Amino acid sequence: MPLARYFFKNGFTVKGSVATPEKLDLLSINGILPYQLVLTEKEVIVNDSSFFDCEVLIISIPPRHIDGIQQVFPAQIGQLIPLILMSGIEKVVFISSTSVYPEMLQLAREGDAFSPNTESGKALLLAEDLLRNQTDFKTTIIRFGGLVGADRNPVSSLVKSGRTVANAPVNLIHQKDCIGIISAIIEQEVWGETLNACCPEHPMKKDFYEKAARVSGLPEPQISAQVENFKLVDSSKVIRLLNYRFIFSNPMDFFDYPENLK
Repeated sequence: MPLARYFFKNGFTVKGSVATPEKLDLLSINGILPYQLVLTEKEVIVNDSSFFDCEVLIISIPPRHIDGIQQVFPAQIGQLIPLILMSGIEKVVFISSTSVYPEMLQLAREGDAFSPNTESGKALLLAEDLLRNQTDFKTTIIRFGGLVGADRNPVSSLVKSGRTVANAPVNLIHQKDCIGIISAIIEQEVWGETLNACCPEHPMKKDFYEKAARVSGLPEPQISAQVENFKLVDSSKVIRLLNYRFIFSNPMDFFDYPENLK
């Protein structure tokens, strides 16, 4: 929704899809043309096929935490491909995740050979390949780090869960930088690329979450002294290719702004 509002405010015609009719009005009141679209591994059900009459299609559908997601999610994305081809869309942005990288790399780069160690990571990588291998349209894949923003204070859920987590560097990105990077890709016509996108700096979980809790007025979460297997996601390609300057280079700066504490 923040991405759609950004494009609408900048003069674009924006179409948005939701799975349930109850949410259609939420799109309309934000200036977004509303469509109902249900995506399964067997079909795409859309209330109006003109949804796919567009210049750029942005696919932002995270895989669900269900059994068999490694088979289900790529099949869902595969159902979109005939509709993309039929409509003549030539430009696609696919929102992926740094969860495709296993927690065994010191530095994770886009061109690395690797095997994800989670079912959702495997599902995303298979979906990436489906889109990347299409020759009738160009897909740019963005592997975002953990999302932080006005409605996403990451320490809240951690405190609520009561879990103890091992210490490790964080790979996070602010919502404003997500929007900035997607906008830069479209504006600069950067297609057919795979890009990591998270803060260039990676403070330790202990430092980050303790600061987040302190400035949010929440109890400090339980962070063990033990350092777990980790990855450092390298975003140098997105900086170089887009000449992109991060709004938040360091996650420690997120909580210096009141809007990030909601």
